[in-house]
Amino acid sequence: MLNFKEKIKEEVFMSTPHNQANKGDIAKTVLMPGDPLRAKFIAETFLTDVKQVTTVRNMFGYTGYYNGKKVSVMGSGMGMPSIGIYAYELFIEYDVEQIIRIGSCGAYSPDCKLFDVILAQGACTNSSWSHQYGLPGTYSALSDFHLLNNAYNTAKKLNINVHVGNILSSDIFYNDKPEVWKNWARMGVLAVEMESYALFCIANSLHKKALTILTVSDSFITPEVTTSEQREKSFTEMMKIALEIA
Repeated sequence: MLNFKEKIKEEVFMSTPHNQANKGDIAKTVLMPGDPLRAKFIAETFLTDVKQVTTVRNMFGYTGYYNGKKVSVMGSGMGMPSIGIYAYELFIEYDVEQIIRIGSCGAYSPDCKLFDVILAQGACTNSSWSHQYGLPGTYSALSDFHLLNNAYNTAKKLNINVHVGNILSSDIFYNDKPEVWKNWARMGVLAVEMESYALFCIANSLHKKALTILTVSDSFITPEVTTSEQREKSFTEMMKIALEIA
């Protein structure tokens, strides 16, 4: 039973400018693809008793059940500023405990083939995201080890081959220096995406948990590339891992 202060807090809770969900609509664990249509696909394909909890700016969010466990899935949009808004609000306003990003990436490593799954142990960046924390150095943004270890063991049980390592979260999609990726590859960075560094920073600063699970959608080494429909509906292995550890 709620005490008086908790009851008042719940009664006066207002949805945010970016999320119309009510308090309690969102589970403690949120799966977060960049594409809201991928969120819709996951909810309709894997969850039961699904309820759409937000449609603000067409950033769809859903809550349902996976094997009896309450789980939410919500789009983040592209880039660190976008996921930064949604992740912060989910952690602060909706009391979410852990966010598992599930997205696509471009491979820097020749070992990472199309449709391979990558578990991001940490994220580098070319952004200034961590400057807000006033740190006297360069911050290494890491995922939560418990989630990472759980995801790795779950992948093995599901017979899904995964790569574990460092990724790059870039602010730049079309780079004026198209060969710069080779510098990151030389340092062992497996792939590039655009969100995880911010997500890890936010989670760590708020003492919450976060992990990123990626599927290789294209390669900087070969001309291989997936279609937009494949990115929306075919990256199911990472979805299964995320749901099992949610």
